[in-house]
Amino acid sequence: MGSIIPADRQQRIIDLLQKRGVVRVQDLSDMFNVSFLTIRRDLDALEQQGLLERSHGGAVLRQNMPQEPLFSQKMQRFRAQKSQIAHLTAQMIDDGDMVLINSGSTTLEVIRELLDKQITIITNNIAAAHLAEDCACEVIMLGGKYRSQSQSVAGDFALQSLSQVYANKAVIGVDGFSMKYGLTTPIMQEAEVTRTMIERTLGKVIVVADSKKIGVVSNFKTVSVDQIDCLVTDQGGKDFLEDGELEKSGISLEIADEAERA
Repeated sequence: MGSIIPADRQQRIIDLLQKRGVVRVQDLSDMFNVSFLTIRRDLDALEQQGLLERSHGGAVLRQNMPQEPLFSQKMQRFRAQKSQIAHLTAQMIDDGDMVLINSGSTTLEVIRELLDKQITIITNNIAAAHLAEDCACEVIMLGGKYRSQSQSVAGDFALQSLSQVYANKAVIGVDGFSMKYGLTTPIMQEAEVTRTMIERTLGKVIVVADSKKIGVVSNFKTVSVDQIDCLVTDQGGKDFLEDGELEKSGISLEIADEAERA
């Protein structure tokens, strides 16, 4: 296949990405019988076109999220993976912690796992109120403008409340996670609240994201990846990210295990 012209080879790479979500330089080099350097040039060219995002050993498909899905839709997606992620994340939270937690279906699962801990949770995740009736933790709900789409509150009231807080940990859900473009969301007000939560956290910032959100880029940037400390994802994340890739930015990669959840 070494005689294939670059344009045809690059189109085949995109076709593979659309099927698999991720490709490796080694595999592509073997498949097309060309050098690593040639494949890297192909991937660089495709990245410049906005079609993919380079990773340490290959590339992931660049995906856009221009619109916010309904919270009820989010709750039905990848439920097992979110439960596994939440279970592992809860082990990083200790009695006595004050934890800022933003909106989202994965963060709601984390809150569910934290109910028996002697901690304080401050959140804009309105769905958390239904879980807090009989729990060991203290749950403080932020005020603000209610957003039914995300079952959350945002806006100036929420930001003013957060300005009075210093937490020692934060658990942050995302719509998109990209090594190049950072944490993103389709809603500016949600990005503002999440950004402020991260700014008001003096300790560890933990991002929780199922693997389908890796490589996704939405309209509004929350923060760059170098402003977080840990990414917790499911087993599929190993296909999209390498631990060494995150370590360069000072981020630990934690992979939730289905057997551990069971």
